Formats: sequence, structure tokens, C-alpha cells
Amino acid sequence: MQITLKNGDALELENGATAYKAAQKISEGLARAAVAAKVNGKLCDLSHVLCEGDSLELVTLKDKEGLEVYRHTCAHVLAQALKTIYPTCKLAIGPVVENGFYYDVDFKTPITMEDFSKIETEMKNIIKSNLPIERFTLPREEAIALMSKYHEKYKVELIQDLPEGEEISFYRQGAFVDLCRGPHLPSTGKIKAFRLVSIAGAYWRGDEKKKMLTRIYGTAFAKKEEMDEYFEMLEEAKKRDHIKLGKEMKLFALLPEGKGFPFFLPAGMVLKNTLIDYWRQLHRREGYVEVQTPIILNRSLWETSGHWDHYKDNMYTTKIDGEDCAIKPMNCPGGMLVYKTQPHSYKDLPIRMGELGIVHRHEKSGQLHGLMRVRCFTQDDAHIFMLPEQITQEIKGVVRIIDEVYTLFGFRYHVELSTRPENSMGSDEDWEAATGALRAALDELGLPYSVNEGDGAFYGPKIDFHLEDSIKRTWQCGTIQLDFQMPQRFDLEYVGEDGQKHRPIMIHRVVFGSIERFIGILIEHFAGKFPVWLAPEQVRVLPVTDRAAQYAQELADEMNAAGLRASADLRKEKLGRKILDAEMEKVPYKLVVGDKEVEEDSVSVRRRGEGDIGSMSRAEFIALVQKEDKEKAIF
Repeated sequence: MQITLKNGDALELENGATAYKAAQKISEGLARAAVAAKVNGKLCDLSHVLCEGDSLELVTLKDKEGLEVYRHTCAHVLAQALKTIYPTCKLAIGPVVENGFYYDVDFKTPITMEDFSKIETEMKNIIKSNLPIERFTLPREEAIALMSKYHEKYKVELIQDLPEGEEISFYRQGAFVDLCRGPHLPSTGKIKAFRLVSIAGAYWRGDEKKKMLTRIYGTAFAKKEEMDEYFEMLEEAKKRDHIKLGKEMKLFALLPEGKGFPFFLPAGMVLKNTLIDYWRQLHRREGYVEVQTPIILNRSLWETSGHWDHYKDNMYTTKIDGEDCAIKPMNCPGGMLVYKTQPHSYKDLPIRMGELGIVHRHEKSGQLHGLMRVRCFTQDDAHIFMLPEQITQEIKGVVRIIDEVYTLFGFRYHVELSTRPENSMGSDEDWEAATGALRAALDELGLPYSVNEGDGAFYGPKIDFHLEDSIKRTWQCGTIQLDFQMPQRFDLEYVGEDGQKHRPIMIHRVVFGSIERFIGILIEHFAGKFPVWLAPEQVRVLPVTDRAAQYAQELADEMNAAGLRASADLRKEKLGRKILDAEMEKVPYKLVVGDKEVEEDSVSVRRRGEGDIGSMSRAEFIALVQKEDKEKAIF
């Protein structure tokens, strides 16, 4: 029989050959490296039997899917170890998560992280045994009987909830059998580096009315060196934790009176407003107009937009004058109404409409985290209304803005195209046209991208920008969503060159995403050491003597009048204490002034991270900081 490889080459195989046999025929090295296969686009085990005309792509640990298969197998090894050590425990689910995996388990006697050592030892024994991992399927009743035999009540419930006719597959490694869709590694011996990392509680199926299970988290990497680098990164991340630094630098507060609703303190507001000022300056230059839409709008609006049906569980609702209303979780429906306030001609388009809108989303309390996951945030939205022939050019314009912003902060990034999700609205034709337009724009830009199948918004496909910070973590911030649906649902129109009414195409886009979350990312990216232009306090003047206090205050006043952000520390503290406090609050410049500086009209300059850089005149120093502020320099 003949199959087709990823590069388009044909490969001749014997009938009944597996994906592994195909890998062997290509090269023994590839056969050793392969962990799974994609057959006709579907991820499969290497034991999958190929058929005439199949397309085949072999997956290794260099591929994202390969690492997920590796980690999923590690979750099964954890489950086997737990059943060996704790035979009465009941297994629930064990999926892959970012950088690792977890398994939810029902224990008769609670376990703690102190038990991890013996669990890891048993896992190593299973790996050393190099047990073959074999897939088999069973009819529904036999599958239920098998899991009932092993007293796995959670597995039985999962099987009972599967749709009629769905294939029910299991994986066997030694004497251990687990319900799973797969795929998995060919054997346990291919696992080289893993570690159990934490333990938590988790309700069965995420339902707080159901039993609380024990969730054991682990991580696994292809090489021990990669795992060591990961844990070094985690240690560095602890030092950069934005919640810790935000408190030390007096930027924001997280108070029990407002869970998920951060309080911005004076220094934090300076930082936030500096970002907003930059955003406004950039968007004025790029031809955007700014609008503001109400925070609360009535139910009929959200029904028209589709949010009432598709997003209601994440919305806060209320009644006003007996009418159902919702606090907006998104700005776009309000933007539609702004567009409709006046008629438009094709000559008006594109209209680039920006909004720094405060939105509210009902996040679960267990998912809240500092500024990264909140219930109220400012979204730097923009909606671009355009002609069909303007799509590519407008997308290119948004990409240029996003690239400029991320480059300014020193971020690298990669791009992902997210396609139609299951819970979507609109016709197949519209989705195909929208997705094709985004692909065309990316291809024309020559921008490398990956495809994230099924992760688009419910109203349209999107391009997501994942930025990489200084310790190589990735964050999804910027997004471009092409929307054919909302202009239809809101009956948006423009008069075309032919004098007839037409429907505009629309782009939703954000650059920062959530300004609050972006601030959290910046805190961790810079470890709180913001560049001068962004620092809430740019200069702190530290008088050595009481006689220099007046000079210190005059200096601070002069710098503030010159458009800088400065203060004088006039406390009756030793200089060492003042310097330490300024370092703790990550102030970029400290000016030490004593009688000598007063006489010479100079300043002794200490730069963050460098220490004493010498003496200069006050005018020279102010010019230096103004230059860094204007150029938005990063040091």
C-alpha cells in the first residue's frame, strides 16, 4: 500500500503496517525519536494500523503534541503508582496542563506532599520496567463491567455519560488498566524526567456540590536539563511575583472587601495612566477616534449580540426599572450602537474606534490571581469598521501597532490563528471567508504562525499574540478578531459607491488586552525595575544633612515642573536606610545631596543596578532623565 508523508512524498508499505513501521522504514533514528503520529490529521498511537492513501506525520518530543503525549503518559504512570501504593484509592481524570499534568484521586486517607517521595520512587520503578503500553476498545456494557470490577466508580460515570456509539478505549501497562482516549507513548521506559510538584483540592467535575478530590500536579520534560531549567525559572518567577512586588512598591492592594477587584494605589495609578497616555498617543497617530460606552446596558442588547445565550454565566446581571440588564463583559456591543448613531458612506471607512472600557466578568473565586485574573479590568479595545477590500490592509496596520508596542517593552512574541469553536454562531460560508482573510493577511505579512483549532471567539476567528517575557514565560495579550456576525446582528450599514446599502466588515482588537493584567506582566518582566519613562517615581532626592533638605526639595520641585516624577525623602533617617527604601521601591535614580552639592549646584547620582555613577550638574542630570523619558529608553 502507499501512504503520503508530511512533505508530500509517497511511502510504500506492506498492508497492515503501523505508523511505527513507517517510521522505521524512513529511518531508525526517526523510529527511536517518534512518540506518536498524526494520521489524516488525527493524533494517534504509533501502533495505529495504516490504510491505503493515509497521510502520515510522525510526532517527536520536539513537537508540542509529542510533549503532551509524553506528559499524558506520565499521568498514567502516576495513576499506576498510586494504585500500587494505595489500592483502595479511586481514580478520576488525569489530563495534561501547561508544563505538566495532574491526576484527580479519591483517597480513603488523605495524603500530603510528604508522600511524594515514595510515589515518585514507585513511578521510577514503573518507568524502569519499560512496560509496553497497549490500547484496546470495548463495547459500552463491557467497559462499564471492567471499570466496575476495578471499583472505579468515577470511570464508570464517565463511560455512562459518553454519547451512544462513541468508541470507548483503554490503555494497559503491565497489570494496570485505565480508561483513556490516548494517545500514549509506546512504553513507560521512554519517560526520562518528571517530578511531582504540588497538591490541591478539586471538586469532581468542577461541581462544588460533588465530592472534593485530591489533585496531584506533576511536570515532565524530555530531558533532565530542561526540567532543571524549568525549576530555575520557577524560582526566578517567585522573586518576580507581581503580587509580592506590587505590595512592596505600593502599586496596588488586594483586599477582602473586593475579591477580584484590585485597588490601585497612587504609584500604581501613575503607572496605569502612563500606559494609557502612551496608548492614546499611539492611537491618535494611527487615526483612531476614542469613544466611551455605558457599563450597564439592557438585556435586549446582549441578546442581539449573542452574549446572553453564549456568555451569560460570566456576566453580572441586575434589574433597572423592572428591566433585565447586564454589566458589560465586553465593549463591542456598545461600539455597534455608536456606529449606528449616524449614517455612513463608503468614503467614511475605515472607521477606527478605540475604547478604554471597564468590563466585568464573573470569574470563579478559585481562579482569581492578583492582577492576572480579576473580575473587573480595563480593556484597550478598538473596533474597526471597513470595506471588504480593506481587510488585509487594516489587519496589517493592527499587527504593526502590536509589534511596535511589544518591541518597546522588550518582548518577543509568536502568533496563533484560532479557528471556529463548537459553540459558535454564523454560517459556514462566513466563517470560511473570515478565516481565509486572516490567513491571507498573515501570509502576506510573511508572519510565521501556528493554528489553534477550535479556539476562536463564538462570533469569529482570531489572531492571538503570545508574548515571551524576560524569563521565557509566554502570555496571551494582543488579539485580532475578524467578525462578520455582529454587523449582521446589529444591522450595520454603509452606502456604497453604487448608492446601495451594504454591510461593513468589522475587526475587534486589543493590544495590552487587560491593562491590569499587562501591568502584572510588566512587573514580572522587569522584576519591578521599570524603565525610566514607565516608573511611577523616576527620581528620589536623598539629603545627607538637614541643611541639604531645602536644596533636595527644590530639586524635586524643579524636576516635577520639568515634567518628570520626583520626590525628596526628608525623613529623619540615616542615608543607608533611605537608599535601601528607594532600592526596595525600585526607583531608577537616587540623588544624594549634601553641603558639597548645595555649594556646587550639583547632584551625586546613583543609578538603579549600577550604584554611584558620579557627580553632575542639576541641569545636566535633568536633561539626561528627560531624554530617557522622551525616548522611552530601556536600561
